[in-house]
Amino acid sequence: MFKHFTLFLFALCSLSALSQPHVVAHRGYWRADGSAQNSITSFQKAASIGCWGSEFDVWLTADGVPVVFHDANVNGIRIEDTTYATLMNIQLKNGEFIPTLQQYLQEALRWPDIRLIFEVKPHRNAKRDALASEMSVELINMLGLASRTDYISFSKNACKRLHELAPDAKIAYLSGDLAPQEVKEMGLTGIDYSIGTFDKHPEWPLEAKNLGLEVNVWTVDGEEALGRFAKMPGIDIITTNDPEILFNVIKK
Repeated sequence: MFKHFTLFLFALCSLSALSQPHVVAHRGYWRADGSAQNSITSFQKAASIGCWGSEFDVWLTADGVPVVFHDANVNGIRIEDTTYATLMNIQLKNGEFIPTLQQYLQEALRWPDIRLIFEVKPHRNAKRDALASEMSVELINMLGLASRTDYISFSKNACKRLHELAPDAKIAYLSGDLAPQEVKEMGLTGIDYSIGTFDKHPEWPLEAKNLGLEVNVWTVDGEEALGRFAKMPGIDIITTNDPEILFNVIKK
């Protein structure tokens, strides 16, 4: 009797572990000491604390160099309208310089246990979206990182082009204006929607799961919100600025 009860408890614990959401550091673990958003250090910090994935954002410069940065503008200049020679000397808050995508990915090679959550930013037109997608996939493939890279984008054009270029890759849509069935029909593998989207459509996570889609929610911060989404049925991944808090929530 005791043996059967022990096995039952073990099964319950195993199911609970399987249902725990993956932890993704938003723009890397940039709230750690000595870090900065989308810096190489933020990626290192995310990997060093055991995050499942680290999210980062990619733009193309005017001369076609992919760089890792979140905003469309930096120091009053638009990245898409600026050459890399101008951007390369701009420092982040921790003293690092804006990394090129190649520099960022070269560092990723040193940390094989963390996934790359690669956001292709929406550029000014479909042609630029396609070019950014093409250069991104080419570099990922050249460095042998395809098996651990998941793509995300707010741009439908970028998502479609990424799917054409990397049909076996995980690709999730970010904007939140498409129901799971519509995302499935695009050939994508997941939805990566904001807290507000899931508050408005609480049925979507389970709808997505029933369609075989992966479900990510962003950007969830603070113990209360993290606890709510960690327990929400259908949530596979949580993207947060507070990865260590999320780890503690999951342990509880």
